[in-house]
Amino acid sequence: MTSPSTSPGPDPSRGTEPRESPLAEGMAALANLGWQILLTMGLATIALGVVALAWPEATLRVVGILFGVYLLVTGVFQLAAAFGAHVARHLRVLHFITGAASVLLGLVCFRGPLESVFLLALWIGFSWLLRGTTETAAAASVPDMPARGWHVAFGIIGALAGIVMIVMPFASIAALTLVVGVMAIVLGVTEVVRAVRTRAEIGQLTRGTAAQRRSLFHARPHPQH
Repeated sequence: MTSPSTSPGPDPSRGTEPRESPLAEGMAALANLGWQILLTMGLATIALGVVALAWPEATLRVVGILFGVYLLVTGVFQLAAAFGAHVARHLRVLHFITGAASVLLGLVCFRGPLESVFLLALWIGFSWLLRGTTETAAAASVPDMPARGWHVAFGIIGALAGIVMIVMPFASIAALTLVVGVMAIVLGVTEVVRAVRTRAEIGQLTRGTAAQRRSLFHARPHPQH
């Protein structure tokens, strides 16, 4: 009678590679989704700033529509982040409130001509303040968040930019577009950097998890040795 230990059969340790764990696959998916959302919003913010600086003679109506488009784009992406499976419940609420407020303010900008420069500055300042506060709270509540320092930096800069827009008196649309343009470019660059850092840090963590699993797998001695 043949012993089970000597029965022929394929060696499970030969010619096979370990499959990625669900954790590694989930982190990779999170990296792809998260950094793309951040990068898109960062590029949209930079575009807003460049157009505002390059068009100082724009009318109040044009600037209102321009910022309305920006609010709609960033609001939609904030809502998408709120419904992501990787987001904690309390952070979903914050992202949802921020996204809904951005979409609402964007629609208000499309409804009709804004009555004054002051009103448009309030819309811009309120949206930046709310988003900056949300980002800071999210980073503070998740100690192991990838690129956490850049998330905090963006939140603080966004909140400060919002406060400046709310309290600063603007005598003309030219002054408003100048301040909005400079601040938007600063915020956009910060957001692009944190998108790149988020992708890099999550990617390193994912690769580290896979490498650790491979080293443990290959460390097992072959039965014939």
